[in-house]
Amino acid sequence: MKLLNFIVIKLTICLVIGIVIAHYFKPNHYISLNCTIGLITIVSILWLAHRRKIDRTPYFSLLAYLSMIAVGINTYNIHNEKLQPQHYTNTKLNTSLKSVTFKIKERLKSDIYNDKYIVSLLSINKKNVSGKLLINVKHDSLGHKLPVDAILFTSVELQSIQKPLNPYQFDYSAYLELKQVYHQLYLDSKDLLQLSDEPTTIYGYADKLRTEINQKLIKAGFKDDVLGIINALLLGQRQTIDKTIYNNYVNSGTIHILAVSGLHVGIILLILNFLLKPLLYFKYGNILRPLIIVILLWLFAIIAGLSPSVTRAVTMFSIISVAMHLKRPANIYNTLAISAFFILLIKPTFLFEVGFQMSYLAVLGIVSFQPIFYKLWQPKYWILDKPWQILTVTLAAQIGVAPISLFYFHQFPGLFFISNLVVIPFLGLILGFGLIVIVLALSNTLHPTVVNIYSFIIDSLNGFIAWVAQFEDFLFRDIPFSLIQVICSYAIVITFLQAYKTKAFKWVSICLIGIIGFQCTFIYNNFKKQNDAFIIFNKSRYTMIGFKHKHKLTVHHNLDSLKQVTDHIIRNYKVGERINEVIVDRLEYVYQFNGETILAIDSSGAYKGLSFKPDYILLHNSPRINLNRLIDSLNPKIIIADASNFKTYVKRWKLTCRHKKIPFHYTNEKGAFMLD
Repeated sequence: MKLLNFIVIKLTICLVIGIVIAHYFKPNHYISLNCTIGLITIVSILWLAHRRKIDRTPYFSLLAYLSMIAVGINTYNIHNEKLQPQHYTNTKLNTSLKSVTFKIKERLKSDIYNDKYIVSLLSINKKNVSGKLLINVKHDSLGHKLPVDAILFTSVELQSIQKPLNPYQFDYSAYLELKQVYHQLYLDSKDLLQLSDEPTTIYGYADKLRTEINQKLIKAGFKDDVLGIINALLLGQRQTIDKTIYNNYVNSGTIHILAVSGLHVGIILLILNFLLKPLLYFKYGNILRPLIIVILLWLFAIIAGLSPSVTRAVTMFSIISVAMHLKRPANIYNTLAISAFFILLIKPTFLFEVGFQMSYLAVLGIVSFQPIFYKLWQPKYWILDKPWQILTVTLAAQIGVAPISLFYFHQFPGLFFISNLVVIPFLGLILGFGLIVIVLALSNTLHPTVVNIYSFIIDSLNGFIAWVAQFEDFLFRDIPFSLIQVICSYAIVITFLQAYKTKAFKWVSICLIGIIGFQCTFIYNNFKKQNDAFIIFNKSRYTMIGFKHKHKLTVHHNLDSLKQVTDHIIRNYKVGERINEVIVDRLEYVYQFNGETILAIDSSGAYKGLSFKPDYILLHNSPRINLNRLIDSLNPKIIIADASNFKTYVKRWKLTCRHKKIPFHYTNEKGAFMLD
């Protein structure tokens, strides 16, 4: 492949390999550091000794690539805060109740009960420490939000972030670990003592600016739904978007426009190029123009929160902007590799974030396939050419992100091409008009007519997206897609592209082998999931019991109709286990599985007079029973309590089981109980 002839692409691939090795295999930091120093020293000596004939020196390239892999490993380790001696997990803290001082680092999307923040620790028990925590602050009546860079004090006990309690549930703890957050706090606003609220970093000033913009927009007359879209499109903050509107964007295949990315930054770059064109008439205009553009792009990235997608986009377009003004040709693959290289050196964990992966894959799909699609038909008239360009770009981007999107989200919007065909042409208008609106709002010169016009545009956009999203038959949900299938899919895409470009039989053969391998994954997955299982799921205040037989699942539960529609536990299990059919039934008192008997005791507490000895006992809906007598009478193998029970009851049962030396499984602590 010709692309691999570019050195920067090879080095970036090696850097990625090193980061992956460090993330999954966790090699010793000191050993890897010494190996890196040794490899770099050898490569440097070889280069100095043979710099005029370096290409002829055996093994130089291999050593250089090994050095870059080692650099990737050390980059990950250097940014691993747990390896730092001052990290709070490496300090000895004798008391469970701790005096904690911290600084607000990032504001997250609130849930029903709490405002959520990522904070940087300053001290614990008056000892200087480092590290990050998730804090959950109970909503107060005034709806106050803590500003970024605010310093606060509290006395509280650190809590672990709970692992997923049901099969195939989203692992929020693993997601936070990528952000190097390992513990959390639950606080009431009255438990917090605010020591300072003044911004001290560029992130704090950016947050203050966003807050001021929002206050000005609210004062000007913008409503919540419109304000949420403005925050997402122009300020990179999606926390305030209404859940229904957000789901409409997801289901219509246009969620990408709510995440500031290459499309947004590219439009802003075009606007800045146009506005700063007069600088070219000055003596040093060719230097000033790209310098100002790059500075403004990075200021925009900081205001937008430096998410993986916006960081990638601004880095890439900064390189493109400089190359344009230097009048040097820029290979887009090289540009992508350079941007990825520098981003991963600074933020190696970005590699494992969905936004970063999808951002690069979308761009790679566009630059690889859009020219091919566009050559199939080149309309003569502008009115046909522009929609065709948008359609080809959309299709190419979908080829890039479809496999990984199916892996993470298990759904595919069938009408994505229609929604994008309408939305993308107007995005430039929305962004350009929106920037003017923000400037006018900050200068207190925003006229109500402008507010009404822009609100109408945003409402029309939301209305169109909602109209597309209502065609649920075109939204393909619950599609099982494994990591092996993702790898096979991209192998097919890459080899197909090479076969098309080179017309070589070798690539056609490899592509066909990839297709056969992809088909084999379906056979393997279907064979692998043909086992039976009995599952007691963890569901707060409810009981859910599943019996899986091959590709059929029977669910016994006491959920109401609304909970059934909105519940994700069964949907996640259905996708993960490739279930074809789900049957819903009422709860029963006795279950049989693989020759063993499970007795379910509910709030009635009835269990006497049984003609059989149960192997397992499930306690649900807080039965008032004497567990000592029950154990003596029935002598089960294990006692199971689900999350429908009062916690005080569970605590008492746990002590009883410990005294009786019988295993006790509480689903809200140990997760779903499974027999297979």
